[in-house]
Amino acid sequence: MSGHSKFANIKHKKEKNDAAKGKIFTIIGREIAVAVKEGGADPANNSKLRDVIAKAKANNMPNDTIDRGIKKAAGDANSVNYEHVTYEGYGPGGIAIIVEALTDNKNRTAANVRSAFTKGSGSIGTQGCVSYSFDQKGQILVSKEECDLEADDLMMMALDAGAEDFSEEEDCFEIITAPEDFSAVREALEKENIPMEQAEITMIPQNYVTLTDETAVANLQRTLDLLDGDDDVQAVYHNWDEE
Repeated sequence: MSGHSKFANIKHKKEKNDAAKGKIFTIIGREIAVAVKEGGADPANNSKLRDVIAKAKANNMPNDTIDRGIKKAAGDANSVNYEHVTYEGYGPGGIAIIVEALTDNKNRTAANVRSAFTKGSGSIGTQGCVSYSFDQKGQILVSKEECDLEADDLMMMALDAGAEDFSEEEDCFEIITAPEDFSAVREALEKENIPMEQAEITMIPQNYVTLTDETAVANLQRTLDLLDGDDDVQAVYHNWDEE
């Protein structure tokens, strides 16, 4: 029902995360802390926390690590307060980039993000300069190897739960939802013991850009690597067609 390009984008991000489990655990740990502070430590009464826990499990975070993170956030009134910040800008060739961060020091984060763009011959833009060309969606990836259901059965289950779109990729199924329906769809799949390789709210480009200049590709990759290596950065979205 949909093309392969957006899957390539998210798969690249997943592979980068797999190469640095410590980074993804840091990211999820901060998201747990924010979710607990905003909605409490009981997942039954905190849908955002349930979503973060599902993301943690999809990334193989141990249950005791998850539990410790929740208890720490709930029991430590003096724990670090993280703020959501978003940056938008352009990489080489006009590639649109959105950077989401959770930080306890906005000046530090802003300086690091700006440096990453500059070193890759890109530039930070104003709020909204590229986000208009992305759609915020819930995205769930189900590995074909681990899923016993036929594609049609999984598709009907997802659509019945409120999903917008379903596509079959080479090694997994991709389910797309509206942001407000994401939790309901994810929980419906969870109740049926569907193994989710990835489940999160993401930004999907409306169009993709191909880079043919090797220098531009190298510069863009440098920016993405610098952003990936920054502990404050939670997610990086772009419209570069890497295939």
